[in-house]
Amino acid sequence: MSYLQELKDRIAPELASKGIKVLPKGSSVLRVVKDTEVVMTISDRGDYVELDYKGKSYKYDKWYTKPEHLAKVILGQF
Repeated sequence: MSYLQELKDRIAPELASKGIKVLPKGSSVLRVVKDTEVVMTISDRGDYVELDYKGKSYKYDKWYTKPEHLAKVILGQF
């Protein structure tokens, strides 16, 4: 299972309960959508994952930040 797929599996159920969808865009990008607005983009950039949220970009090294840890960070924003 890919990093993004595991991350999606961890965040999608809780976000869905808040009316937020996690939609794939290709194999290396997830979009977090509330109503019709993309509120966060999660991109797999090889050795790291990049989050674009509220006009800022955050990079997380995949070797140090496991999907379960990044899921907590993402869920904390909603």
